[in-house]
Amino acid sequence: MSIRNFIDGALTDAAGGETSAIVNPATGEEIDRAAASGPEDVDRAVRAARAAFDDWSTTTPATRSTALLALADALEEHVDEFATLEASSAGHPIESFKDDEMPAIADCLRFFAGAARCLEGKAAGEYLPDLTSIIRREAVGVVGQIAPWNYPLMMAAWKIGPSLAAGNTVILKPAPNTPATAVLMAELAAEVLPKGVLNVVCGGDDAGRSLVTTTRSTWCR
Repeated sequence: MSIRNFIDGALTDAAGGETSAIVNPATGEEIDRAAASGPEDVDRAVRAARAAFDDWSTTTPATRSTALLALADALEEHVDEFATLEASSAGHPIESFKDDEMPAIADCLRFFAGAARCLEGKAAGEYLPDLTSIIRREAVGVVGQIAPWNYPLMMAAWKIGPSLAAGNTVILKPAPNTPATAVLMAELAAEVLPKGVLNVVCGGDDAGRSLVTTTRSTWCR
């Protein structure tokens, strides 16, 4: 198996050791295998993300912005690798990915890097005698996210960008047939994000169901 989960800053197999096939949609050929995760793997990712949340959520907007800018740069530097992976598993034309998708992906991350430092809205007001009302922005917590198969990396970037910019930690579950680029992105992100801030759990219904339906007191939705 070459596509593994990325949890708490490290690649790891699914707890049960099970895998599922990754198939080239153009040829029907099995080209790889990926971790087939379940509730135990989601639990592990939740624990890692929750442990990382307190520190990440209290970082400055400048710190989060810098990390997202660095991630955007890293994705562009590895565009050939990402393009090959998306072509083989999602059927995207390589040059189209390089010319159209990667610029939009990097721009998305850079947009939210800027948004992290440009929060809008009225911060304070005097609405009652002798009382001052203020708005305090706080991160929500651990965010569970599921990305579809059709634009795997782009959809993943759309999800993680605003969540990380706001100070949340993330568990991302890519589609079971197109997980490779999400895992590679997480590996690159580990160079600029603390461990546990961005986790990727591969798999299908078992992992997805656990991520979206289980209520835990230790994390937010």
